[in-house]
Amino acid sequence: MGSDSASHGSVVLGVDSSTQSTKVLAVDVETGAVLASGQARHTVSTGAGRETDPEVWWSALQSALGQLGEWAGRAEAVSVGGQQHGLVVLDAEGRALRPALLWNDVRSAPQAAALVDKYGAGHWAQRFGSVPGASFTVSKWAWLAEHEPAAAAAARAVRLPHDFLTERLSGAAVTDRGDVSGTGWWRSDTERYDEGLLAEIGLAPELLPTVLGPGEQAGTVRDGLPLRAGALVAAGTGDNAAAALGLGLTPGRAALSLGTSGTVYAVSRQRPTDASGVVAGFAAADGGWLPLACTLNCTLAVDKVAALLGREREDVEAGGSVAFLPFLDGERTPNLPYASGLLTGLRHDTTAGQVLQGAYDGAVYALLGALDQVLAVDGGAPSDEPLLVIGGGSRGTAWLETVRRLSGRAVQVPEAGELVALGAAVQAAAALTGEAATSIAARWSTSAGRVHPALPLDDAALSRLAAAMPLASA
Repeated sequence: MGSDSASHGSVVLGVDSSTQSTKVLAVDVETGAVLASGQARHTVSTGAGRETDPEVWWSALQSALGQLGEWAGRAEAVSVGGQQHGLVVLDAEGRALRPALLWNDVRSAPQAAALVDKYGAGHWAQRFGSVPGASFTVSKWAWLAEHEPAAAAAARAVRLPHDFLTERLSGAAVTDRGDVSGTGWWRSDTERYDEGLLAEIGLAPELLPTVLGPGEQAGTVRDGLPLRAGALVAAGTGDNAAAALGLGLTPGRAALSLGTSGTVYAVSRQRPTDASGVVAGFAAADGGWLPLACTLNCTLAVDKVAALLGREREDVEAGGSVAFLPFLDGERTPNLPYASGLLTGLRHDTTAGQVLQGAYDGAVYALLGALDQVLAVDGGAPSDEPLLVIGGGSRGTAWLETVRRLSGRAVQVPEAGELVALGAAVQAAAALTGEAATSIAARWSTSAGRVHPALPLDDAALSRLAAAMPLASA
């Protein structure tokens, strides 16, 4: 690696501090070439809650940086993309008073429901862009205040996961609009903290970080770290906002992520205000908006069906008359929290492969319905460019074929991996150079990858699924 160092110009670092691990990429600012990478695992609690000591993130970041060799010392800027929504409460010295409550800790579901009931879903959507659920930080603070009032009273700083790491790097108590838009106490209509709400939930505004705008810098790297002291520290952002930067999304072009759950998002010109709660109205890190919708049942549900049938996940067969809604964990989009899997249309000649294909169809059908609602924020007209498909399922032939059959659209699978860390690197490069993040992503060709042409719409399958959906909600 060292022999090639003279051929590279400016270098930036992008960090992805996710639930399970921290990953760091060293990236050439001019070309987007990944020069080195590092990764370290996190420890997450099991049981009723999902918690991690923030010091685990900090140790993991230092370990991952140590794997970059000379590039850590050469980097001129760094940015942190972090898991959204988590609650970090600190004492006056910046030490955690208790483990961080993570986004997937659902103990705060009753508090979320109480907040929505108290103010009304329309109130939340109009002011904050989203209707809070258990994942939102405001719900977690309400849980903490109710169940651990001493910890809430002792808090001298309240941070999101990426804020915690940015502050450790730079000493600056800051966040950004992309991540703070998922707290439930930052108003998207005024782009300010809602001090009235903060007073009602017992959270002093001076405990919260300053919200930086697009392209603003948090500060510089402190002495004594495995980075060049004085290197710029960008604002950082949440993981979905970072991935959008990494993909270089522009209005109308959507990303569809096939993971354990399914996620669709796009950048929009209009501010989302969906009172149904389906579309979360997050802010984008580059100054626009990032409407996002999520389904609960995606690759994990289909893999479960394959296991039940005794087939490999790619062993699908075309044809048949089944309609399968694989809502094995209930469903979020459509909002059917108490639903279960629904299979209709079985006949004597139905094959196991057709049932498995039906599970794919049902999962993608729900996800494309969520995509329609995301694109409706800006009027519903999708970009003519291929639909970007990311996540683990994007490597599966059956998943890609199903998306093409049920959407009638071409799909593109980016070759770039680690899109959150890459997006954080885009943000670091923008802070360093003053260039627009979309311009940097375009120069780096971050979304480049194979394009799979559109297939004719499978109207028969779509009709069967549309007819089955009312049965799932009955």
